[in-house]
Amino acid sequence: MARRSPSRSAPDRSTDRASPPSAHANQPSRSSDERSGRRNGRSGRGHAGNSGSGYWIYGHHAVQAALANPERVIHDFLATREAAASFEGAPHKPQIVDRERLDKLCERDAVHQGVCLRVEPLETLAILDIVERTGPVLVLDQVTDPRNIGAILRSAAAFGAAALLVQDRNAPQESGAMAKAASGALDLVPILREVNLSRALQALQAENFWVVGLDAGGTRLDGKGFVGRRVALVLGAEGAGLRRLTRETCDEIASVYMPGDMESLNVSNAAAVALYELVRPV
Repeated sequence: MARRSPSRSAPDRSTDRASPPSAHANQPSRSSDERSGRRNGRSGRGHAGNSGSGYWIYGHHAVQAALANPERVIHDFLATREAAASFEGAPHKPQIVDRERLDKLCERDAVHQGVCLRVEPLETLAILDIVERTGPVLVLDQVTDPRNIGAILRSAAAFGAAALLVQDRNAPQESGAMAKAASGALDLVPILREVNLSRALQALQAENFWVVGLDAGGTRLDGKGFVGRRVALVLGAEGAGLRRLTRETCDEIASVYMPGDMESLNVSNAAAVALYELVRPV
């Protein structure tokens, strides 16, 4: 049940909601230089350590996007002779290998298209980092399939989403399967990982985001009702849906218009339809 009906003007939360604790309240405050760096285009998205191990990204689009991302730490670039021709002029030169070697390096049944890249995972952003980015924020409540998350990232990139927010312990880490399904979007859409999803949503609300949970039985999602406001769109796992505390934290519950005979959509398809509704011209 929605707590408040959305209006066309952005809400002044100072009059109806006490500012919740930040999702990063226990972390040191950011310096003015750090804030200035973000304003000048540095996202703060670097590598998450220097273990020297990393994981393998495969597929043309995923590899091209990773090579073009200056924040990526790249260890190895392998390609068949045929595939290497597509990467002439790339910032890294591939080592030529046979297809059998790539088959052994990649995940089982992976469609690597003759190219692999061993990389370090990207560093996640913080709540304050995405406030300065444009577009809606996608939030996933216990969506665990890396291919679904990759497909959601692809839609997020297509529709100009600011970031993807997940709960750290209930979401998979970066992987080749996720990168392949994202078709390059893993290096385009920042990912935030938070310990407590409800507190993270409250932190977004404190920054004037309107939190919309997508679930069956909600009011019809209508992009015209969100003109002039930032939206955080929350999607739950297939079958389970939104958890109780997540649902209660949302400002409203909405559902996508489906005049056909199906009761629900795959979570990645639902994300694409909802994002289109939020960003389409009105």
